Amino acid sequence: MPKDISRKAVNRIIDANINRVKEGLRVCEEITRFLLNNRALTAAFKKVRHDIDLVIPGLPGAKDLWKTRDCSRDVGRSISAGELKRDNVNDIFFANIQRAKESARVLEEFSKLAGRQPALEFKKIRYRLYGIERKAAKIILNTDCG
Repeated sequence: MPKDISRKAVNRIIDANINRVKEGLRVCEEITRFLLNNRALTAAFKKVRHDIDLVIPGLPGAKDLWKTRDCSRDVGRSISAGELKRDNVNDIFFANIQRAKESARVLEEFSKLAGRQPALEFKKIRYRLYGIERKAAKIILNTDCG
């Protein structure tokens, strides 16, 4: 790791993206559960969330990731490019699945600093999300979730 980048800064990125991926997955899970009433997709989203929890202990300082949070001084906190505009449930679903995929990619990249195995696990998770998204999109786009 470059000398000018601290482990704390990297752990802050990892912590933020663990939260982000799980939040995005939870929103998608709620849509498939309560709006689509789709047991298989709901279970798939739930399993991915829980599988992320299995990867986290393999990251350095996993128990203390939360200590790196600095919400009050987060320079990205007030940036909301497009986040406040949703016209329907489809918009909510696709914004959140995209959020989850992006965060999985960030976790894959930054966990490479911790070792090969966590990075491979996050890569598998990311590709699973692509597949789940494809299945869900077929249903969502053909359902009046308005």
